[in-house]
Amino acid sequence: MEKMTRSERLKAAIASQEVDRLPVNMWLHKPDVDQDPVALAEDQIYCAKEYGFDFIKMMPFGNYAASDYGLSCTYFCTKLDAVLERKWGIQCLDDYKRVVPKPGYFGTHGKVLMIAQELQRQLKGEDIPYIQTIFSPITNLKKLAGPRVIQDMREHPEIIHAALEAFTETTIDFIKLNIEAGVSGFFFASQCSTTDLMTEAEYDEFGVKYDLKLFDAMKDCWFNVVHIHGENTMWDKLAQYPAQCINWHDRWVAPTMAEARKKTNKCLMGGINEAKFADMTPGEVKHHVQEAVDILGGNTKGVILSPGCVAHTNTPEINYYALRMAVENL
Repeated sequence: MEKMTRSERLKAAIASQEVDRLPVNMWLHKPDVDQDPVALAEDQIYCAKEYGFDFIKMMPFGNYAASDYGLSCTYFCTKLDAVLERKWGIQCLDDYKRVVPKPGYFGTHGKVLMIAQELQRQLKGEDIPYIQTIFSPITNLKKLAGPRVIQDMREHPEIIHAALEAFTETTIDFIKLNIEAGVSGFFFASQCSTTDLMTEAEYDEFGVKYDLKLFDAMKDCWFNVVHIHGENTMWDKLAQYPAQCINWHDRWVAPTMAEARKKTNKCLMGGINEAKFADMTPGEVKHHVQEAVDILGGNTKGVILSPGCVAHTNTPEINYYALRMAVENL
């Protein structure tokens, strides 16, 4: 088979067609540069080219949306120490009233939008697809309010619904602006779709209702990913979202890739245990990749090799080279 471009390879994988090689990517937080859109764009372009990855999964710091509503964070700005929450933005019920719709270019949203704009400017049409990271409205509200949001949701649902509507409207405007900046799609992360936090009926009311509004806003993109985060997830529910790809911690959280393939024909994105990747030797990386293929019975159609979530910031660079070589040698 002739060598494919990155976009051709990804689109073929999404369509469960033959590829010249398995598409691959790794991503991790970049706390030393993620407060500088230009530097982060440059870093992510470098990694895509240096390691031969097939796309850029944009890596803004995870609290960016909540920061625009009063979450206070500690920024270490080192290579290893990611941003941490310092003070929740919701201290009492009245604080939820401050959660109102804002333009998608406001504040920290605007800074994250600049990452996409910088990628568009620096790549100048070069074939490296890039996708923006967004979070479900209930995930953003939990990042803003902290653990209290679950109890507030049960005791004062009308207040929570109003805040979720505001986050949804803000995120939809942010989505539209990112599409103008050339993104191929969105990495939609849900960190609350787990029975460790709420029942499935509660997620239908406070999660699905708002999540689907975001997917409607990005329906014309060709590379949307739903990331199902955590353990005891509502996998079957979120796998039905209108995304082209599904990403989860498949190497240590159910279902396995083989089990997932029986449930859906969508493109499966995973295969790498991000919790252990940093501690592997290059030889173990090669073996780990082969294990992922073996789990699928050798059938890698409709698969993008990736971590189940972010790799550790202390991952040695040689492991990224080893990963790319392992894919080449499959």
